[in-house]
Amino acid sequence: MQTKTQNIIKRTVDILMTAVLLCLMAYQVMGEVLHEWGGIVMTVLVIVHHILNRRWYAAVFKGKYNGCRIAVTAVNTLLFAAFALTALCGIAMSGHAVPFMYGILPVSFARRFHLAMSYWTFLLMGLHIGLHIRAMTARLKLTNKKKYVCTAVFAVIAAFGSFLFLKNGIADYLFFRVPFAFFDYSKSGWLVFLENIAILLFWAFAGLQLSVLTQKNEKFPFKPIIWLVGTAAAGIALSLIPGSHETASSDAFATAPQQTTAVTMTADKTSGQPDTFITDTANTMMQPIETDDSFAPINGGMFIMGSPESENRFNDNNVRTKE
Repeated sequence: MQTKTQNIIKRTVDILMTAVLLCLMAYQVMGEVLHEWGGIVMTVLVIVHHILNRRWYAAVFKGKYNGCRIAVTAVNTLLFAAFALTALCGIAMSGHAVPFMYGILPVSFARRFHLAMSYWTFLLMGLHIGLHIRAMTARLKLTNKKKYVCTAVFAVIAAFGSFLFLKNGIADYLFFRVPFAFFDYSKSGWLVFLENIAILLFWAFAGLQLSVLTQKNEKFPFKPIIWLVGTAAAGIALSLIPGSHETASSDAFATAPQQTTAVTMTADKTSGQPDTFITDTANTMMQPIETDDSFAPINGGMFIMGSPESENRFNDNNVRTKE
């Protein structure tokens, strides 16, 4: 009875970890405050998960290692490291959940590593799930035909997930090629979650095929390679369709509606009357409204956006604007 209860608790924690991870990856849907508190919840769940699975760590240096056990151990170790780095860097940038921890690491370093490690966590979590799918579904006792159908459906979803992985430019985040993530805020929240699920399932499919490949009792050892290469090739083929291979950054601006926002600016004149401009948020163009007042030309230029690391972001003198 105790073992059954422990297994239920473990599965519940695992499901919660997956759900919270999907929420964390949907930053444009959750927002900054919920993202930070979600990170705290995820950190607690990870700690609980490792406490519940402490026997696995006690057996790491015991027994023989076959291919599957090597793969599981490697993925689990890398996933734990990615979780730890993501949490540490997130805490170093926290402005809501644990603001007293802000600045424990250089902000520029924390920002870049948090971005990269969060996507490495996402990728490795998918592999981790895939490596355990066979054990989780062992009690279903599916026939070979049903297994093939399930694998085929899984492969179709994984192919679309590999396409989204390429389309969103996630590889750039993984390998520190860009310092900031680009999100499409015009996309529906449910669509963001579905796309993240598809990407996660692609890596879960890769983990499943890896677990099959490392089993010596398989009759067709190259079958998982064919499945995996086929899904990846399908994703690449989809990305090569004209107009489909666009990064999230280009989507965010290409699909943004043509909005105009009225703003007021006080001119340095004796009348003290404010001049009104129309700001085109899509094209970042500023055009004056025709009035009886005269206008002063403003030349274009460059500026540094954001605060230096030496400045406390919670200083009362800091001004934050709302869009």
